[in-house]
Amino acid sequence: MAAEPHDVIGIGVGPFNLGFACLSRPVADLDCIFLERKGQFDWHGGTLLETATLQTPFLCDLVTLADPTSPFSFLNYLKQTGRIYAFYATLLDTDDFFVLRNEFNAYYRWAVAQLDTIVFNREVENVTHDADTGLYKVSVRNTKMGLTKDLFARRLVLGSGMIPAIPEPCEAHRDRLIHTADYMSRRDEIRQKKSITVIGSGQSAAEVYHDLLGDIDKHGYRLDWYTRSPRLVPRELTKLTLQVTTPDYGDYFFSLPRDKREALVRSMQAIFKGINPTLINDIFDLRYRKLMGGDIDTTLMSNVGVEAVEPLGEDGPFRLTLRQLEEERSFTTESEAVILGTGYRFRPPDFLDGVRERINWAGDGRFRVARNCSIDREGGEIFVLNSEIHADAYLPADLGQGAFRSSVILREIAGREVYPVEKSIAFQRFAAPAASAMPAGGAPGTAVAAGSD
Repeated sequence: MAAEPHDVIGIGVGPFNLGFACLSRPVADLDCIFLERKGQFDWHGGTLLETATLQTPFLCDLVTLADPTSPFSFLNYLKQTGRIYAFYATLLDTDDFFVLRNEFNAYYRWAVAQLDTIVFNREVENVTHDADTGLYKVSVRNTKMGLTKDLFARRLVLGSGMIPAIPEPCEAHRDRLIHTADYMSRRDEIRQKKSITVIGSGQSAAEVYHDLLGDIDKHGYRLDWYTRSPRLVPRELTKLTLQVTTPDYGDYFFSLPRDKREALVRSMQAIFKGINPTLINDIFDLRYRKLMGGDIDTTLMSNVGVEAVEPLGEDGPFRLTLRQLEEERSFTTESEAVILGTGYRFRPPDFLDGVRERINWAGDGRFRVARNCSIDREGGEIFVLNSEIHADAYLPADLGQGAFRSSVILREIAGREVYPVEKSIAFQRFAAPAASAMPAGGAPGTAVAAGSD
């Protein structure tokens, strides 16, 4: 006899699906289960450096922006763990609301422990759809026991698919190269090398370089950092600029022709992939302080792309062929350790192969994501909370939008507004007003006659 179908099966448990699990838990008439391949919750464990902070304020937790009264809030976590007054004291005389990433990871794990709807060590192998029942069959393998079981659901919420992005010249040697996703687990090993090269232009590359720079005089390695960007681009953190992460801007984005959307995506690197300005300054200050003990062997160079990576023997160093992009000149260097701070990319999970015909695909093989976060042709059966930004999807990896997206999806699934969904968030207007909405006197920007007041 087939198992009773769930209303929702969530596949993958990262911050976005965990937030959905928290917000769906109080909904009595909604039966949800969430499956995670790993044995425990692990949010970028490879980059949980001691001093690394969030890039968003702590109010961007799992639930607060949808339900400030939720027991799953970050502030309630602090209260339940006896730290809320100490945390309050840390906020005095500061405008910095970016808490430690380690602390938020502990908060996430605390929230997981409050839920009985999350099951770990469960790998989804295949998903199919039964036209007669309208149900999705999800084949799940218990990774500890090796047993496979079929579960059924009316809807799916995907929280998996982000994988380390490996540059093409590095792909053949990815097993020997180190992505920042694995940095913490190999940190001690890396610091024993005589030469270390960091490649990448974003936050994770900067954090790793800063961490290694701190110990460079203690261990005596050579440390190089090459970025493809023309400079160290600071992440844009001003309040009005960040309104492009809002659903209001998403509506405007999708109203534009495709070529305009593609150009906009290319122009947004400083907003979504830049480096925290404080960290850029910290790197400069640390580099200066190191001069007090004598010169150190480190190079920081922008405008550099990777042309080739060649291992010199089975256990030997790597020869890197690099190219200064503006000068159009190539050069080589050798390094015992190569760390890729090249970010992540979204890859549609293989387990969706059985329902490919039910999914809206963009021409480049990525999801076409509707404004209600659905990707299926029916428009309300398969949802994603976090994929990426491209011409056919506008889901910035902004923790502050997770609760809003969960509220939208819950409204679609429950058929009612479980949590208030704001009709407008942004203070800015992005599109020109319709002709009927133009102010008296003509279109916006019409010249006013000289002498009028």
